[in-house]
Amino acid sequence: MKIHINKHVARLFSAAVLASSLTACDDFLSIIPLNDVVLENYWTEEADVTSVVNSCYAQLESADCLKRMIVWGELRSDNLIAGSGAPQDVTLIAEENLLETNGYTKWDAFYQCINRCNTVLHYAPSVHEKDPNYTESELRANIAEVTALRALCYFYLIRTFRDVPYVTEPSIDDTQNYRIPATKFDEVLTNLINDLERVKNDAVRSYGESLYQTSTTSGDNNINRITRYSIYALLADMYLWQGNYQQCIDYCNLIIEHKKDEYETMLRESRANDIELYGEYPLISEAPGVGNNYVGTAYSTIFGDGNSFESIFELIFLSSETKENVGVKDFYGTYNGTGVGQMGAPAYLCASVESGTNNYFERTDMRAYEYMEGTSSPYRILKYVRPEYSAQANFSVGTKPTNIYSSTTRGSNTANWIVYRLTDIMLMKAEAEVMLAGNVEVGATLTPEQEAHYRTAFSCVSAVWKRANNKRTATTDTLVFEDYGISRVSMEDLVLNERQRELMFEGKRWFDLVRLCRREGSNSRMVEKVLSKFEENTAALRIRLSATDALYWPYNESEMRANPYLVQNPAYENENITTTE
Repeated sequence: MKIHINKHVARLFSAAVLASSLTACDDFLSIIPLNDVVLENYWTEEADVTSVVNSCYAQLESADCLKRMIVWGELRSDNLIAGSGAPQDVTLIAEENLLETNGYTKWDAFYQCINRCNTVLHYAPSVHEKDPNYTESELRANIAEVTALRALCYFYLIRTFRDVPYVTEPSIDDTQNYRIPATKFDEVLTNLINDLERVKNDAVRSYGESLYQTSTTSGDNNINRITRYSIYALLADMYLWQGNYQQCIDYCNLIIEHKKDEYETMLRESRANDIELYGEYPLISEAPGVGNNYVGTAYSTIFGDGNSFESIFELIFLSSETKENVGVKDFYGTYNGTGVGQMGAPAYLCASVESGTNNYFERTDMRAYEYMEGTSSPYRILKYVRPEYSAQANFSVGTKPTNIYSSTTRGSNTANWIVYRLTDIMLMKAEAEVMLAGNVEVGATLTPEQEAHYRTAFSCVSAVWKRANNKRTATTDTLVFEDYGISRVSMEDLVLNERQRELMFEGKRWFDLVRLCRREGSNSRMVEKVLSKFEENTAALRIRLSATDALYWPYNESEMRANPYLVQNPAYENENITTTE
């Protein structure tokens, strides 16, 4: 059953059937019935299932989905501002001026993927009955695979819009009613968790030996397709949002132990040259080996090559194909170019890192140099854009690292888009550990259990931080437990700030801030962080962002017209709407 998901789908229904069944108009609920005869002739063998499963991944790799992963998960946060030549829709969102006419409030790209997944779930069992070569285990594995992809799509939707129409049947005839009210956030999240818990043990553990080498020539199904471990990652993330912290930790531990086992295997086979232990966690080193004078290996391997040891699930773009990562290309720019993309980084994140006076990055934190560059706001984003990075490991105060590569080996942007990787999981675990300790106030004496939770959380953060700062011992670390293990808020900020540094521009930050607000029942801490990127009009923005409903996006006007059961987010229903299209 081994397939390469990035290849063109070899056997889709037909142009007419595909157009009617797997795509959507502005209103995703506009249904055109399929031709029953064609359908009956199509779903007859395993290859038919394979083709539509492939199309689910292809839809997630589309420009419409990728751009929304970035816009929904990152643009409203304190990480991004409008860049050079940004379209009006992007500029308005960056300025916290969300309108129901904004093109990025359209959700049909994700519902198209959901419908493809629902179609597989509907027809695959009948194929198993017809094709003796399509085994029960393969059927179950495919069901687990598309159930996880559907869950991922809905997870993006509820974190962005809160309440959304929840549909689990495919649009295959005109007897189904898809004009339905939105289902509440908590109900959708519970359904997604239950779905994943039901199928997790049917998912494939491994499609074969992982290559852990450049993705410019080949893919890796253990990373580019849903496996049991990517379902564990989804469940850990969802349990973190649900507030079920022990379950989150349990799934994080399953992934971490899996990576430790892989590391031990690679050590025995002498294939772990770039991987080192930071505390108990195996991570790709910035400067592997003793006496290495250059850093950048971790960046080059994770974001340049892709499909790295640390990756759990990423969408693949091969240089041998013409399909580009359009989201990164348009928003962050191209390596061969010199200007800022449609999005840029604000000054407070980038300025004066080399002098040691930046509040977010240590002078030795290589992420500040690998992810961004420039002399003024907006700074140019290079994460995912730069195909490789190498610089002198020891550089003087006030001097930026000296790059020794000016590579142009990637003429088009075929950087993989990472959905989950190991350090993300470690920092999820850290957040859950902090929350399990309870509400510790400054000056309070920690119980042994609380200190154990905090120590575990700190060990996860410290490992990520040490890798970025090229430190393997604690003798000269500026990250010290006693500075943070004094209260819940201090520990929470420690984790949140490290997630910001580590996962910057990966479509995570706004969702992290929304989760913080939901947990606290207040937007106040989020507001202070987001206002850091604004230099004017902060009083009005403070008022706008303080409303709970403002955490979420408005429904697009076309969806409101098409579905009379949708009720507009109160934060936007009284806005004076002007078109941006």
